[in-house]
Amino acid sequence: MTVDVFTQTALLGNPVAVVLQADGLSDAQMQAFARWTNLSETTFVMQPSAEGKAAGADYLLRIFTPAGELAFAGHPTLGSCHAWLAQGGQPRKADQVLQECKKGLVPITASPQGALFFEAPSLDSQEVSEAELAPILKALGLERDQLLMARSLNNGSPWLGLLLDHTDTVLGVEPDFAALQELGAKAGLVALYEAEDDAPLIGRSSREARAFAKQAAEAGQEKTSSEQPRMEVRALIGETTSEDPVTGSLNAALAQWLTGEGLLQAPYIAAQGVCVGRDGQVHVQTSADGKLKVGGHTVTVTSGTVLL
Repeated sequence: MTVDVFTQTALLGNPVAVVLQADGLSDAQMQAFARWTNLSETTFVMQPSAEGKAAGADYLLRIFTPAGELAFAGHPTLGSCHAWLAQGGQPRKADQVLQECKKGLVPITASPQGALFFEAPSLDSQEVSEAELAPILKALGLERDQLLMARSLNNGSPWLGLLLDHTDTVLGVEPDFAALQELGAKAGLVALYEAEDDAPLIGRSSREARAFAKQAAEAGQEKTSSEQPRMEVRALIGETTSEDPVTGSLNAALAQWLTGEGLLQAPYIAAQGVCVGRDGQVHVQTSADGKLKVGGHTVTVTSGTVLL
């Protein structure tokens, strides 16, 4: 199946290719198919390992980019859970799906509105030196005073989190992808909307964002006040010289970082993808035990059989 993630409208989120019943495929076969789909991620759903099954896992997920395997990724987690359930998967617990992956066990729950949420995995957060920042800021065309905070973030997928001074700054970045590739950088840009900003979608300042906002308004997709995003996010990946439309792992890491700094409080919505023609909406909530959950809606786009 191909599932669009972080959207209620097909083709406006981030797609993931999901191969179900993938037991028996070799690493080389999985990598070759992921390279062929050329999506940011392709996943393979298998029976859990003996250790995973003993811990209650419903399935094992392998996650591949065109270039290699990831220990964890957010939108593939949600899209794969959607596909597994749509094809008749029955979780061992009525209120939770438990995914096994190389990062460990990831609980997934559903909201009453049908959105899927994964529990944000543990985060390794490290300081970033000015010497490391300088060439990355240059590749992004940013001045040092436009950067408020920076942090190296890794929750199974490594990111350089960059908190910028304004959402207009985030949307206006025109990266030098060749330079980012040479640096091996995965940059997660974020800026917060002011609390009094009641129409951030319409207020987006880049040419692409203004055009998309106009199209969304004409299509009757205006956001209500409760649906307004609190932050704008972009994911710029040097390895693939591309911008990821909507990124669960990055949003999970940003949520843990910024709430930990006291700059943000869940629940909130993050907007991502407008500069590449998408309208991703990432919902962040706090569970009863205080853990952060990251999620959104998922939509089936294609369903069929793959010959591997």
